[in-house]
Amino acid sequence: MCHTILRRCSFALASLAAAALSACVSFSPQPGPDAQVPGSGNYQVLTTPIVALGDTQEHEPTGWPLYDNDSAVDAYVEVAQRPPEQPLFGRRIMEWALQAHPNENFLHLGDVLDLSCRSEAQRMSRVFNAAGRAGAILPGNHDGLMFGIYGYSIMDDILNRDAQKWNQACRRGASLEEKANKGQNEAFSKRDFIQMYLEGQAAVPSQPGIQLPPARGSHRVSWRNPNAEAFLSGIEAHVLDGYAYADSFLAQRIQLPRAPGATRNVIVIGLDTNQAGPLVSSWDTLMGRSPGSIGHVNLDQVRALTHWVTEAKQKGDLVVFAGHHNWRALGLPSRLLLRSLMSRVDHPLVYLSAHTHRGFWAAHRELDIRPVLELNVSSLSDWPVAYRRVSFAYDEAAKRILVRGELMPHGEDPVESDDELMAAWEGQTCGSLNVPVDAIRAVDGELVRKQRESRGSLVGWLLKRFGPDCEGCDATLYEHAHAYQDAMLDAIMQVKQFVDADTRTLIRAEFPSWCKGASFDECVANLRAEQPKDYAEQVDLFRRKAKLVDLLGGHLDDLTEPRARAYMTCRAVQAAKLDFDATEETRNENRSEAKRRAERFFLTEASVGMD
Repeated sequence: MCHTILRRCSFALASLAAAALSACVSFSPQPGPDAQVPGSGNYQVLTTPIVALGDTQEHEPTGWPLYDNDSAVDAYVEVAQRPPEQPLFGRRIMEWALQAHPNENFLHLGDVLDLSCRSEAQRMSRVFNAAGRAGAILPGNHDGLMFGIYGYSIMDDILNRDAQKWNQACRRGASLEEKANKGQNEAFSKRDFIQMYLEGQAAVPSQPGIQLPPARGSHRVSWRNPNAEAFLSGIEAHVLDGYAYADSFLAQRIQLPRAPGATRNVIVIGLDTNQAGPLVSSWDTLMGRSPGSIGHVNLDQVRALTHWVTEAKQKGDLVVFAGHHNWRALGLPSRLLLRSLMSRVDHPLVYLSAHTHRGFWAAHRELDIRPVLELNVSSLSDWPVAYRRVSFAYDEAAKRILVRGELMPHGEDPVESDDELMAAWEGQTCGSLNVPVDAIRAVDGELVRKQRESRGSLVGWLLKRFGPDCEGCDATLYEHAHAYQDAMLDAIMQVKQFVDADTRTLIRAEFPSWCKGASFDECVANLRAEQPKDYAEQVDLFRRKAKLVDLLGGHLDDLTEPRARAYMTCRAVQAAKLDFDATEETRNENRSEAKRRAERFFLTEASVGMD
């Protein structure tokens, strides 16, 4: 009966999905900043560089499989299901970027997480803490919404099937019967994100006085750092729970480090552009109404942070605005609110952003005669994998701000093409391994190919979302999930092969009882060889593979030798580039080199005036 119903609805749903997803807008490059004349202007350097990065999107790969993770979100956004190297090695890219500049503060422009799981947040917290210096993180749409798209209320997950699935997808490497990794809130809501972030900042000895919100109920946080030279100098936050949690906000005042001889400060107003509003359904998402794709800044947040702008103007400081969503991805009401806020300052306007995964420079003149110069950083999870070193200078007589956005990494000269960007990554990571880069590229190419071939279809997601439930209907989903776990086990085995001297923690791991005393290699091989006879055995085998991936993947973070770090960073970057190259241009979210060049991706500085 189940399959009959599914067959009847498949054509209509597939047709509707095709119509919804084919409503693409042709690419038109955004207007660029004013042309720069080398050496022109009388600029005083105001700040030393900070590391600006975004969209790391740490992913939990070992929870219960979802159609969302298998195919549908990948149809909505191509980058949603990434190569198996990314969940294993991807966080090493951010680690590499932060450790490459040990004396520079950092600003993460959002989307630290992907599925938004507690396990993802814990892994990334470890990387941030190891950086050993002050930094700030702005919330992204993936930081508290499932896949950055679904705003389910996990507080009501007993009655909400979708929220239950979010929790299950975040229960890493554990069956429903196990107590380990099976909390009531493995799904990580916007409130959870703000709570963990405040706890981390409150633990810094030089930042006394941050009052943490209670576990439940509406609560406001207003804090100012008593250290006048501090990087993170203020917080305004409001946390909500229940169905309102997505309207919580975390705004931050960031004071950039002064350059020698600077006569004024530069204050970054770190906005929370993810006040997502009312929760939406899968149907809304299919029709393009996603709470995460469009950014929202509400009046309560603007009112809470306006005093920072007023204070900066009184002191003669420059104010730079920053948020996760790019300017054009902000809803019109939010842009109007921000334009009103920006009108309070009497100098040129600059906005830093992420979200697009492509990176660009643009000048926005709509809504006001004064342009907004936007520097959008690209992603650390998808190609182009890059970050920026950002600093500011000011020509007081001409009333122009110069924004330097050094594209990283690079060699002796700035990178001017994707090939040069890839060569810079290879030179700094793969090149230190005494292993031919072609050999690593071939290994990653095979994993990427298999992963892409094993993905599901949008029709499968539609049938599951809007059709009836039945045991066994997920058999195909589990076949795809097995393939992904197998690919990650292959990648882990390859770490042992390439970096044998530093993999003792992998080999000495305490394996589960069902390994039956087998060695590292034997346990993996036995799991790979096992053939389930029915649906129940298929599910059981998946859970055991997921548990082993979770166990061994966790030990990868214990590999601290420079060679191991370089190897894993290299593989994550290579996989991102290979996956990008295999993606049709119509599905790469306007990330082709030609389109990025049209929006000045390779530009390293730009200036903006008052008109």
